[in-house]
Parts: sequence; structure tokens; C-alpha cells
Amino acid sequence: MRMAFLEITDLRKTARQGQSLVDILKGINLTVQRGEVLALIGPTGSGKTTLLRQIGLLDGPTGGRIIFDGVSMAGAGERALLQARRRMAMVFQKPVMFRGSVQGNVSFGLKVRGRNDGERVRSALHAVGLSGYEERDAATLSGGEMQRIALARALVLQPELLLLDEPTANLDPKSAKSIDGIIQSLASENITVIMATHNMQQCRKLADRVAVLLGGRLVKLGRPDEVFGDREVCDQMLCSSDGI
Repeated sequence: MRMAFLEITDLRKTARQGQSLVDILKGINLTVQRGEVLALIGPTGSGKTTLLRQIGLLDGPTGGRIIFDGVSMAGAGERALLQARRRMAMVFQKPVMFRGSVQGNVSFGLKVRGRNDGERVRSALHAVGLSGYEERDAATLSGGEMQRIALARALVLQPELLLLDEPTANLDPKSAKSIDGIIQSLASENITVIMATHNMQQCRKLADRVAVLLGGRLVKLGRPDEVFGDREVCDQMLCSSDGI
């Protein structure tokens, strides 16, 4: 049996909200294989973004552990965490553009790592369908173009694990279709993708497996046809008011 690329065991996250402590993630157990596309679905407030941030090592868990490519992140030193983070990239639901040109935005991560590779920038822009945009002012782009630039900013780093938070939310159909095509193409490059989404059609089209989160718990995991064929789970997602 091959080792999972990502293994999550009893992952818990508690956060303070006002005067109370709230359990945001409640014992998540999950494995993801290299090259897999996993969709996280569930009502707003079910813990999808929190789980992405935990996987991306942006926040520390309250309990449990994350094993990334055979290395436990629990108690790992800063050097080990940095090495792991550099093999990942995350695109947020509302990407922020830095001031200046598109090229400056896309190359930012490379420069932080001491590299300045114009060819990789051009290749990343080509991958998201924005060749020739290098000198454009990033602040003048449309919402769909900004989302694709944020994706190019991630792809230029050549991540092994790509985390996407609602990658096509609030985009026009043409921009959404373009980003779906990019995600679909990543599987052929053996890039592992974990995306949080409310778009059920996107799940059916792109995901190898779907994980359903409700109230911070993982309540269903399986192929899209298995998950969407489970009427009880679908009814829970439609009417759940359990939120974070």
C-alpha cells in the first residue's frame, strides 16, 4: 500500500469568539494521494477554509497532526515547516494584488526565494490564458483576471500541493470555465489539488473525491457520484444551519 501524500489524523481547531471558545474543526481524519483533486464542500461556516489553512501550515492546530509526504508537522521546527510550505501554494477566495505590474505580482514569490525567472512568469501567465499581460497594471484588471493572476502567482512556484478557496466564486461564467480548465489540467502534471467550493457542478466535473464538512466534522468522503447520491447528506447540506 503506497504512503499517502497527505495524512490528517484527529485534527482539531479551537478558536476564541468573543468570550467563548468554539470548536471549529472536530477530529478530522483524511488522507490524500499525490495527484488527486479533492473538493471540500459544506455550508458556509462548516470549516472548509479553516481546514485549508491548517493543511497549508498557515495556522497551528489545537490537536491532532498533519503528515505531509511522510513527515509529521506536529512539533516540527521552523526550518521543516518552511521547507514544507515551499512545496505548497494557496489561492484565497479574494486575492489581493500588489501595486505595480502583473509581472511584478506573478514574480513576487520567486523574488522572495532569491530567483528572478522571466520564463517561468511567462509560462505561468500562458497557463492561465493571460499571455502578454506582463506590463499591465494589476490594479486595472477585472475580478476574473485578478483570480487568474493569483493562480499564476501560485503556479509559478511549481507547487506539489495547491490549495484553492472558492476559486470561481463571484466570477462570470467565462472566467469560471477558464479556471476550471486550468484546475483540470493540473491533474495531468501530478499536482495535488484541494479546493473548497460551493459549486456542485465543479465538484462533479473536477474532483476525484469529495469531502463533506458539517459543523466542523467530516461526515462523508467518496467519489462525487457516491456523495451526491447520498440523499441524507445532500439534505443536511441544504438545510444545515450549524455554522462557525
